[in-house]
Amino acid sequence: MPSQLYGREDEQAAVDALLADARQGRSGALVLRGEPGIGKTALLDHAAGTAAGSGFRVIRATGVQYEAELPFAGLSLLLAPALDRLPGLPAPQRRSLERAFGLAEDPGPGQGSGPGDRLLAGLAVLSLLAELAEPQPLLCLVDDAQWLDRESTEALLLAARRLQAEGVVLLLAAREGEGSWAAPGLPELRLSALAGPAAEALLAATTALGPPERRRILAEAHGNPLALIELPAAPGRVADGSSGGMALTGRLQLAYHGQVTRLPAATQSLLLVAAAEETGELDLVLRAGALLGAAAEDLRAAEEAGLVQVEDGARIRFRHPLLRSAVQQRAPLALRLATHRALAEALTADGEDRRRIWHLAQAATGPDERLAAELERGAEHAAGRGGHAGAAAAYERAARLSPAAADATRRHAHAAEAAMEGGEPDRAAVLAEQALRRIAAEPGPPDRLTQAQLLFVQGIARFWHGDHQGALDLLLRTADLVTDTAPQHSARVLIQAFHAAWYLGEQQVGLVRDRLAALAPAPEQWSTPLVRYLVAVTGALLGPDDDAAPQPVAEPVAEVAAQARAAGAAVPVDLGTFCGATLILGDDTETVRLAGELVAEARAVGAVGALPTLLFFLAEGELFTGQPADALAHATESLRLAEDIGQPQWASQMHSFLGYLAAVVGDEQLTRGSAERALAAGLAGRPWTQWALGLLDLGQGRAEECLSRLEPLVHGPQRHHVAALRAVPDLVEAAVRLRRPERAETASGYFRGWAGRGGQPWAAALALRCEALLSTDAAAEAAFLAALKLHGEQHRPWDRARTELLYGEWLRRERRTAEARTPLRAALDAFQQLGAAPWAERARTELGATGGGAPARERPAGALALLTPQESQIVRLAAQGLSNRDIAAQLFLSSRTVGYHLYKAYPKLGVASRGELADVL
Repeated sequence: MPSQLYGREDEQAAVDALLADARQGRSGALVLRGEPGIGKTALLDHAAGTAAGSGFRVIRATGVQYEAELPFAGLSLLLAPALDRLPGLPAPQRRSLERAFGLAEDPGPGQGSGPGDRLLAGLAVLSLLAELAEPQPLLCLVDDAQWLDRESTEALLLAARRLQAEGVVLLLAAREGEGSWAAPGLPELRLSALAGPAAEALLAATTALGPPERRRILAEAHGNPLALIELPAAPGRVADGSSGGMALTGRLQLAYHGQVTRLPAATQSLLLVAAAEETGELDLVLRAGALLGAAAEDLRAAEEAGLVQVEDGARIRFRHPLLRSAVQQRAPLALRLATHRALAEALTADGEDRRRIWHLAQAATGPDERLAAELERGAEHAAGRGGHAGAAAAYERAARLSPAAADATRRHAHAAEAAMEGGEPDRAAVLAEQALRRIAAEPGPPDRLTQAQLLFVQGIARFWHGDHQGALDLLLRTADLVTDTAPQHSARVLIQAFHAAWYLGEQQVGLVRDRLAALAPAPEQWSTPLVRYLVAVTGALLGPDDDAAPQPVAEPVAEVAAQARAAGAAVPVDLGTFCGATLILGDDTETVRLAGELVAEARAVGAVGALPTLLFFLAEGELFTGQPADALAHATESLRLAEDIGQPQWASQMHSFLGYLAAVVGDEQLTRGSAERALAAGLAGRPWTQWALGLLDLGQGRAEECLSRLEPLVHGPQRHHVAALRAVPDLVEAAVRLRRPERAETASGYFRGWAGRGGQPWAAALALRCEALLSTDAAAEAAFLAALKLHGEQHRPWDRARTELLYGEWLRRERRTAEARTPLRAALDAFQQLGAAPWAERARTELGATGGGAPARERPAGALALLTPQESQIVRLAAQGLSNRDIAAQLFLSSRTVGYHLYKAYPKLGVASRGELADVL
């Protein structure tokens, strides 16, 4: 049963509400924040007691400061009781956790490495929590979360943000003033000091003091519950106020110091061992304690003093996390070092290499090559498990322990790369600079490949921070270092340089293209066919403003992909940039095909870090080829993943893309909100944002605003971007509506040349539409009719409907009203099916003006339009025959959440079971 809490009625009610929801199958998470001793642990204890008494399963862990750099240490402790459920997880998720916990070998190239593997670990945690909650609701408690290692923190927070319908409650308690631990996206509850009556009631219930002593303690404690309990038992210098201006945390620790100091020396040694070892395993603590001269019976004094308790006869738990910190801080340095050495020796027999090495590192006081080499091996294993932040720490510590300068430099370089893989660009850049300074100070010629690797890290860091010019300059210099000696690395660097140049302008793109073209061809390298394709399409993109296209500009996409795969490309990661390049000349159908393949492969092997990019390319292709519902679903998933992984580049792109989708349907509030979020996330989404806002203005009849927005886009340094090029027809329409066609002639010529070199019928149709709008009457109709004929060759309903609308308007202005009704009715029908309300209204108005009777009112776009993007994805997969578990694995949800969304979708679609979904779709 839960213990009594004083003055925490509101906090208890919040926790009890979460538990009540979990009993009904709903999930929730809450972060408890406050100063040390404010009652976070007591509230967790209350939750545990309440849950245990009402049929919950309870799992619990506590962060330990000494373990904060040991990858997945906290997670493995929390989930240790659930490891028997691992076989039931989807394969990529299972492998991710098995690697994280050291139960499986490292992944192969491109399979679940980097930030995406951290995401995969988080999704595995979600699945595992859902499995644990299947027979009964689950309460998951984490105390001192600020001391969790980064990998465990990210996995838990990601799982927490995705909890929906599993019957899981996750409570995390974190101290204020201890680092910068944050839990974005989760609700927080801040615990404040107890009010006077509650503080007095707690003090009266726990101590028997006279009035003067009670007043002194109340004044000293400032409403801190732990202080009210512990200060009366502290040495007299605390209770009588002689501690002066010492902070409350210091006074509490001093109070604990006094309690620990009164214990026998052997008992103090055992407590220090338990404080330094995060698992609290009794057997391990006793074996290490024996090396320090302590035995099992020496623990009794600490138990009798109420400082620790042994749970289930196997694990030591401190009465309060602050007591653990106090035990560690009060111990002399020599004893702390001896404790870590003892733990390392005790762990040797257990085969716990990573923890043994970590304790040895904590005990090291000077250079030690043997230990540095062990740390390096441990870092390699940590990186292979997705623990890149911990790997960076291990490499960095190995560098400090390295007697030889060359070894220290190499390990510093590995630390920088691991930090970059771990999504810590600032830390990576600092580590790279330290390694570069070491290289500069060493005698003899530098190792150019190592230099190039370090400069590459710094270039990527600059790119992630939005310094595209700085990144480009550094990446080009990096490629120069190894062009002759390591052409494969040079190609990889230049492909990244292309990405940086893309955001700067055509001149910079052309510069990188020339550098790529100058690379010596090497057929056996995976990058060679991709570089060849990139050079070809970029050359066509930057060609003259004419429509000459004597030969296909590049090899077929499928052939290029097959060549790269055969040469050893790490699929899907190495094909990402190539996939995006298929959009450069409008080969949208191939984009959808290739991106769909790569997304499926990324899901299968767990390469989640590549998914936001690939899903964006897929969504673009789907939008352009007339699949807006699929585009919305994939763009929404891409945004969520990008935010989970920490990829602001793609979060900005996806916000802006979603803004465009909102502009199509005329949702002004959502369009503007998405544009604001896109620009807040970075500059990458600016072209799509400008197009979205311009299209919104055009749809609402604000031609002047549209033209003013789109002119800087289509004439500016980013006119080669996908969004900028495809916005030209909108600019032409706005200029013509304003009777200012001269403001669109240059852009129209550029678009016509691009369309001619790309050879896509849809692009040629849009170029003809622009020609029709800018032409005299006689030429206009021929251009409109030629455009409509080309539209018939590719399924792109949005583009065709826009041309039909403009042609119908032209016919009506020519007083050919009867002829105008046919294209106007076709446009109205298409716009209604697409849900493009402002465009449908415009077509309806035009149709009414032809005198053809009462115009048709807007028809619903269909039952699928009632679904949320996530419901739409789930329904489509269920219609294909996939089980809930299979769908959950693809969409990174729990199977119970999939079932929950299907249950909500069935009434909207008018079906009773998944067997009817195929007919609806």
